[in-house]
Amino acid sequence: MKAQLDAGETIVKVGIANHQRGAESVGGKLYLTTQRLVFESHDFNIQTGSTVIDLRDVARVEPAWTKFLNLIPLMPNSIKVITKAGQEHSFVVFGRDKWIRTIEGQDARIR
Repeated sequence: MKAQLDAGETIVKVGIANHQRGAESVGGKLYLTTQRLVFESHDFNIQTGSTVIDLRDVARVEPAWTKFLNLIPLMPNSIKVITKAGQEHSFVVFGRDKWIRTIEGQDARIR
């Protein structure tokens, strides 16, 4: 992980993921730490960079469909992370139910 871990923060789960950013599905890795959800894109994407979501800012996590061009539902293998500010982040992951349970478990620990 390129992002610096904060004091006392550890990585809980890591997986290959795509982050839906508009029409582009950005490939990279998704990290769940004891405090944050961090997506880091691969360098060869058009849209690169990291997305960091503090777990204290998460309102809910729910199952979602992967959508072609962010319009046409393809497969039920995504998670949607909705923040308290109303931002929505969709990630295509392997084992979405386990991701949801693990995120919700970490979220409950820090509240």
